[in-house]
Amino acid sequence: MEQIIEKFRKRIANTETIFVRSIMYHINWEARLIGLKGARGVGKTTLLLQYIKLNHAHELDKTLYISLDNIWFADNKLIDLVDLFVKRGGKYLFLDEVHKYANWSVEIKNIYDDYPELKVVFTGSSLLEILNARADLSRRAVIYNMQGLSFREYLNIELNINLKSYTLDELILGQAEISKEIVSQLKPLQYFETYLQKGYYPFYREVPNLYYSRLEEVINMILEIELPLLRNVNVTNVPKLKQLIYVVTESAPFTPNISKISERIGINRETILSYLYYLNEAHLLFSSYKNAKGITALQKPDKLFLENTNLMYAINGRSVNIGNARETFFANQLRNNHLVEISNQTDFIVDKKYSFEIGGKNKNKSQIEGLNDSFIALDNIEYGFENKIPLWIFGFLY
Repeated sequence: MEQIIEKFRKRIANTETIFVRSIMYHINWEARLIGLKGARGVGKTTLLLQYIKLNHAHELDKTLYISLDNIWFADNKLIDLVDLFVKRGGKYLFLDEVHKYANWSVEIKNIYDDYPELKVVFTGSSLLEILNARADLSRRAVIYNMQGLSFREYLNIELNINLKSYTLDELILGQAEISKEIVSQLKPLQYFETYLQKGYYPFYREVPNLYYSRLEEVINMILEIELPLLRNVNVTNVPKLKQLIYVVTESAPFTPNISKISERIGINRETILSYLYYLNEAHLLFSSYKNAKGITALQKPDKLFLENTNLMYAINGRSVNIGNARETFFANQLRNNHLVEISNQTDFIVDKKYSFEIGGKNKNKSQIEGLNDSFIALDNIEYGFENKIPLWIFGFLY
């Protein structure tokens, strides 16, 4: 255990807190069991270490962080580590990458039940199953989902400022004043294109020239390790999954023809639908529906997007269609806290109330004529007016 503590202390010492993701301030850290889910690379580990450094630096002897992919667990059990930790006065336990540990949910359930004096925070893949037959953590854990950087967070990092977020209603009702306030501090369009290309995953700052190579590694890790581990995808079908992503990438967002995709890739319809569902869970794709209630693994999406614009540029290089990128950005920034569905008349309907058409600055109002609560999100404008809203401002929702 001493070796684990030593590694933990070194990581804390090397953790920077200059910029902290906003989600840290929305988590109820008083809960006894907290789960943080998210795609690989969005910064879950950094968030845990930053929280510890900011809030438990004065009591590190009562605090422990460990990643469950640590080789120590090859011959040791988590429950035994926890028992020793609590007997030594431990109060705060942070467990990273829990999906790498067999039977993680059962042991965490037992830890929760057997050590009421202990607070536990765990992170895992966006594919993590909280509700299952063996250990239902849904009644015990408070679960949060973590996305990549919003455009607002990206600006805060790049410019070392503290721009605040807004609710969707605040943006719609006060867009003129909000855009005026933001533009008085910076030129958002100066940074918007770069964010679309390389600003979603926090590791973009580490080695900028290798960003797309690292992003490809993230994609491969999800396909080759997480999906076989957490969704029982046969590893021999991983090349088919990769081929499916490339098919989507070629023209996403698009309305999928499952029969044609099946013929091209060489797998049956049900398997393709299951794979699309898994890729949506893994935050590689965003499957959008005209009615998102009761979605099942065998329901055909009405429209397919890549999950974020950085994936589009990583896979397609410079041949990304800007219209597709605009729609992908809009869907990505809103899906964090809102229901985003496909509309028969416009590009999107949000929370079953607001209709949105997405386009360039010269797009007209013809497609929203006569629709209540309808708006046009326009690229390449700084300020909005009437029902025309700058596209970039939707990056301030979280």
